[in-house]
Amino acid sequence: MHDEDQWPQWMASAQEGDGAAYQRLLIAIAPRLRAIVGRRISDPDRAEDVVQEVFLSVHKNRHTYDPKLAFGPWLHTIAERRTMDYLRKAYRSGAREVLVDEYPETFLADGANTVEEDALVFDDIDRLKAAMDLLAPGQRKAVELLKLKEMSLKEASEASGMTVASLKVAMHRALKALRAEMAPKGEP
Repeated sequence: MHDEDQWPQWMASAQEGDGAAYQRLLIAIAPRLRAIVGRRISDPDRAEDVVQEVFLSVHKNRHTYDPKLAFGPWLHTIAERRTMDYLRKAYRSGAREVLVDEYPETFLADGANTVEEDALVFDDIDRLKAAMDLLAPGQRKAVELLKLKEMSLKEASEASGMTVASLKVAMHRALKALRAEMAPKGEP
């Protein structure tokens, strides 16, 4: 039996909470997703960003999959839609972009291109600790492993039992929450 033949069973198991089956499924579908996205997006970095968006969509919508139906078309539809979303967004922003041959030079001088009050500065360690305590446990764990202990995603995944994708999402959400919490008072 090929891996692809097992995808519906792995997804059904994942829907019932089997993390190992879900991880096998995500690893198995990655090459297919890269192929689908890569047909329309030639830049490998941008294509990988779209693949990650597809993974997030699969995760968010996994409850909608009906194990009685074929898995491939369900997955293909999600991948195509995320790819088209990206292309539409790139087309819209590309229409407003202006190409610049030369960028203006800037120099570090008093008041020149520096807005220190806009920077996120963690100068109050007690406030930072309090903000960390407000994070969800998974987000706090991601920050501790990836930023404080400076582990790679793979190492942090092994240490925490979280998938690389969930670590990325947790880290993104944690940084967003910390920025909001640490922002100077009176700012959003």
